[in-house]
Amino acid sequence: MIKIQHVVLLAGMILFSGCATQSALDNVRNDIDNIKTRMYSVDKDVAAVREDSKLSVVAVEKGFRSDVAAVRKMSADTMATIDSTKGEIRALNGKLDDVYLSLKKPEEDLARYREDADKRIIVLEDRIFKQQAEIDELKKKIEEIILARKAEATPAPLTGDALYLKGLETFKTGDMPAAREQFTKFLEQNPQHELAANAQFWIGETYYGEKSYEPAILAYQEVIKNYPGKEKVAAAMLKQAMAFNEINDGKSAKYVLKKLLETFPKSEEAKRAKALLKDAK
Repeated sequence: MIKIQHVVLLAGMILFSGCATQSALDNVRNDIDNIKTRMYSVDKDVAAVREDSKLSVVAVEKGFRSDVAAVRKMSADTMATIDSTKGEIRALNGKLDDVYLSLKKPEEDLARYREDADKRIIVLEDRIFKQQAEIDELKKKIEEIILARKAEATPAPLTGDALYLKGLETFKTGDMPAAREQFTKFLEQNPQHELAANAQFWIGETYYGEKSYEPAILAYQEVIKNYPGKEKVAAAMLKQAMAFNEINDGKSAKYVLKKLLETFPKSEEAKRAKALLKDAK
């Protein structure tokens, strides 16, 4: 704890010592007045900070960033004032030590001055601690406001069903890359969803729509391999055979169509597969 009690002690020492000059006494008194002025300025700064913190929510929302900057600057100014005051106290404390050694006043004669000085320094330090606590609380409130604004600006993530439907809507507009990205994101977030096979099938359809037949064949194969028993498997096999035909791989197309007839003989896709095989002959 800073020993500011020497300030009062010095005043007593000068009063009772014939060695000290009137000029030294005046200097010490001026130093004490300066400290009081500094503390009064600190109190005014904290009062201003408190007043600013009571702004209405509407005002905070309209001038959010400027208010934050103003409060931060005010807080920094207050801290600078406190630090400056502490520096002056330390400097004055050094002066008191020098005068104390030169006067060599018996310690017992100055006991009451020391006691009074202890009380004064405790009051001063308590005030500084309270001011620091108020500044920290203001900073905390500013951070909470910033986090709240960021949370409001961040859109909520789409649910699995919503993301799938958004992919379908995008597919219907003809934006195949965007639809493919949405279906892929759906699968990454919902690998076990009941519509996962459908999403994979539509990824193949986006490639087929772009006439990128080889990637389409691979995408349809993912449906056939990873989702056996799902209704989209028959559709994937039919479209895979059609993609093989587009790249003039009739042999592979016939193999897939025959496999489709064996696996899903009563499906609508089987009817189309028969027609395709007939045309292939």
